[in-house]
Amino acid sequence: MLCFLFLGFLSARLYPYFAGTKKSVRHFYLTMYFNKNYMDMLQVSGATKFYNGQPIFSDLDLLVGPGQFKVLVGPSGCGKSTLFDGLTGVMALDKGKISWKNEGVAHLGRHAAYMQQKDLLLPWFSLLDNALLPARTGRQDMERMQLLAQKLFVRLGLNGYESHYPHEVSGGMRQRCALVRTLMFNRDLILLDEPLSALDAITRRSLQSLLLLLQTEFKKTILMITHDIEEALLLADEVCLLSPQPMTIKERFVLNQPKPRHFSDPALVKIKAYMLEQLEGDLTCENR
Repeated sequence: MLCFLFLGFLSARLYPYFAGTKKSVRHFYLTMYFNKNYMDMLQVSGATKFYNGQPIFSDLDLLVGPGQFKVLVGPSGCGKSTLFDGLTGVMALDKGKISWKNEGVAHLGRHAAYMQQKDLLLPWFSLLDNALLPARTGRQDMERMQLLAQKLFVRLGLNGYESHYPHEVSGGMRQRCALVRTLMFNRDLILLDEPLSALDAITRRSLQSLLLLLQTEFKKTILMITHDIEEALLLADEVCLLSPQPMTIKERFVLNQPKPRHFSDPALVKIKAYMLEQLEGDLTCENR
């Protein structure tokens, strides 16, 4: 009898972690529940934002573990960038709680580096000077930071272009410089808002491998949004499929395949087809 009571209690406690998840995600959340030493890097609870009285997203919950590469995939205009603006303090959430390493914060402005769709390089600064902007605004040791930036230029394939101006290099090189600048903030969490969306397919593919370096070499935790399902499946540890407005997380997919990945993997092909079907279904419902 006691055994059944315990199982009922445990089921009630764990149900919120199970709802709407796949089997592999359930295992992930079970691990979190029973490992009392586990600490989320970022926890968002009940995030809500309205525009003209209509919810863009409502009661949205999100967990990002340390060292995790999590990607949010959703239709255009569902509220992904608005969520990032709320997390970083660009605009205030109407409701909800943000926790950073188990401590409540108003926003992630001091804890995350934010790389947006456009490179936002200053045209009157050289690439190196653009990369050093975080050091200048943070009043850091410029000599030490310049050495660090030069090392990053070498690592990301920009060596020899330090003195070039943004208009003198390709879009891919400008994004590499923006990535160096993001790393120069030296934050544990990096928010990526479709950083490769404006690039051609070949350049995009080469820069995807550099985004993986953020996790594997620079040991960053990453939260990224994208429209590109294939990109998400190649990069992520977990993909969250989003609904149209009001935006919610419809399903989660934990990907255990080793990186770098290739679309010769039948499992990835199957997940991509399923996600496309879901997104196309949402679009059909919106147009009725």
